[in-house]
Amino acid sequence: MFDYQKISSDLVKDLPERTRDIINRRFGLSKNLLSALSDSVRMEREPLEKIGKDYGITRERVRQIENDGLKKIKKKAGSYGKVFRDFEKKIDEFGGFKKEDIFLASLGKGGKANHVFFLLNIGDSFFRFSENENFYSFWTKDPKNLDYAEKVVGAFYDVLEKEKRPLALRECDSLVSFATDQKFISSIELSKNIYQNKEGLLGLKSWPEINPRGIKDKAYSVLKKEEKPLHFTSITELIGQSALSQTVHNELIKDPRFVLVGRGIYALGEWGYQPGEVKDVIIDIFKKSKKPLSKEEIIERVLRKRIVKRNTVLQNLSNKKYFSRNFEGKYIVNEE
Repeated sequence: MFDYQKISSDLVKDLPERTRDIINRRFGLSKNLLSALSDSVRMEREPLEKIGKDYGITRERVRQIENDGLKKIKKKAGSYGKVFRDFEKKIDEFGGFKKEDIFLASLGKGGKANHVFFLLNIGDSFFRFSENENFYSFWTKDPKNLDYAEKVVGAFYDVLEKEKRPLALRECDSLVSFATDQKFISSIELSKNIYQNKEGLLGLKSWPEINPRGIKDKAYSVLKKEEKPLHFTSITELIGQSALSQTVHNELIKDPRFVLVGRGIYALGEWGYQPGEVKDVIIDIFKKSKKPLSKEEIIERVLRKRIVKRNTVLQNLSNKKYFSRNFEGKYIVNEE
């Protein structure tokens, strides 16, 4: 394992004092008392404006001094070829490119990550792409990997929109056939529009089961995962919500995605469950069937949409204001 702090200190030690200070501050290389006690402390990289204000010079002048210093450092960096070859080996393991925070952490966590970042900036084999609207910042050996990653993400985005459901990583191998496993993973990690949830499922950022926000989205995610109606107390327990169960109940009853299908039991409307009183469910069944139905046919269809007892269905059918039997003994809806 290389001592990245020692290497970076050696590379900057012969620079003029102001240039050395600017490089140290721009890359977060200087250790204060707190960071000296722990390698887990990561120093902040200071912006051009702050350094310029301290020296009474413009931000552009700071940038010029920084660039001049890096040019001098690069001439000296050749003596650390083993370090850069190690970086190349690591990035090859990721498929040739990797999201910046993951790549830095794989080489040196905490304060060491800043020194790795510094060394990557003076290595001739590496290119950094800054964060933009769709991608996080990343490092690569080949600039063409940006186009490659965009192609992978675009293809997988289309797959997700077509499938309309989260996918496990093992399901994705054949969906983007031109991507190797590592290149696929590295590409998806860069995307700001595709997320991986706690269960390891991949999906669109806008999907509540992937990126839940608030009680209702978390409840939706729970029901999608469980694939069955649940009492609101069970939903509260599964989402680990600190709020009272009654609060969850109050939130769900106002959201049209959820249907109260029994005493405190919620299902998703997309499963075919129907809101309203049992008599309303029965009336809707008749409207869709457009014919008289037997008692058992009605009970069977109601139980697909609501969690109630058979007797509850029979009690509603006995309401002569809404239902009656024809000469065959089948039920019909009374004309208003």
